[in-house]
Amino acid sequence: MFEPIGLSAEAAEVYRASLLGSGGSVEELAGLVDRPPEMVGEALDECVRLGLILPSWVNPGRVRAVSPDVALQALLTRQESDLLARQRQISETRVEVARLTEEFTAQRSRSERNEVEQLQGLDQIRGRIQELSADCTHSLVAFAPGGHQTADNREASRPLTEALRDQGVAMRTIYLDSIYNDPATVAHARWLVDLGNDVRTVASLPVRMIIFDDEAAIVPMDPDNSAEGALLFRGRGTLAVLSEHFRMVWERAAPLSTARRQRTSTDTRGLTGQERAVLRLLSEGLTDEGVARKLGVSVRTGRRITAELMARLGARSRFQAGLRAAHLGWLGEYPDEDEASGRDLTDLLDLPPSDGAESSTGSRLAGC
Repeated sequence: MFEPIGLSAEAAEVYRASLLGSGGSVEELAGLVDRPPEMVGEALDECVRLGLILPSWVNPGRVRAVSPDVALQALLTRQESDLLARQRQISETRVEVARLTEEFTAQRSRSERNEVEQLQGLDQIRGRIQELSADCTHSLVAFAPGGHQTADNREASRPLTEALRDQGVAMRTIYLDSIYNDPATVAHARWLVDLGNDVRTVASLPVRMIIFDDEAAIVPMDPDNSAEGALLFRGRGTLAVLSEHFRMVWERAAPLSTARRQRTSTDTRGLTGQERAVLRLLSEGLTDEGVARKLGVSVRTGRRITAELMARLGARSRFQAGLRAAHLGWLGEYPDEDEASGRDLTDLLDLPPSDGAESSTGSRLAGC
């Protein structure tokens, strides 16, 4: 009962016994409260420190209790004073919190007025992803390149994914076909599906990307090093392009339940989706390391696929293989719809193509 004013239960018991028993020695008080003398001695020390009990002036070795209307009122007054000081501190802190919030909101508003925001380092990137996820209300879509997902990434994503599920957000994620080489990643993908999300796979993906509610998108500044930094896009035009690009890739991706079978199926030219992706990447001049990274496979596996395709095409170099594949019409990512591979940035923006060849910037953005 007296803890709020700084008096322990044991000390309160000893003080009451001393007060009602007109003082006493340690041994007498121990008998009154039925406690060990050692405990009573510690409680007496606490009472003396708080001014509740004083040594007897008349009988050495005995104590006398101070009247509660004096001693306890003094404790109450001290606690009230401390409480008022604490309330003043809280009020001052509340003002500082409001000021900091106002400054942060103003800075965020200035930042969000720009259609592109640069994010530096993993901490800032992950912080923005958490903020955007918390504000997400209906849709989150993502490209997840890189093949197998590390154990740390899988575990770190689970709480965020569950929170999005609780917010009623529909998630769609596209992985690489090569995740089937890693049972742990496949198990994680199936966990996502069991949670109510949609998962599909394709042979290759251009870059890691997350789009929140078709209102904000995050892509890495360097596709080969996500830790280098990222760009946050908010412009309606850019978001429309990125969202449409995701939709196009999603439509040709295979659902997780059938992806393993579809991954090895061939089109009318006898090419698997992975082989078509390799030919396209070769035609773009990617190195063996670049091809392997886009497919999410080892460099050795990428070289084996490339060598087999070169032999089929009778090509002496990777670049020649890409050219011959283009001449034969093998570069369409859609098995039986070559015209679909011609959809580029100008198609998404509904603009006429520029004179001559497409700009390299447009080609890169259309492929992101």
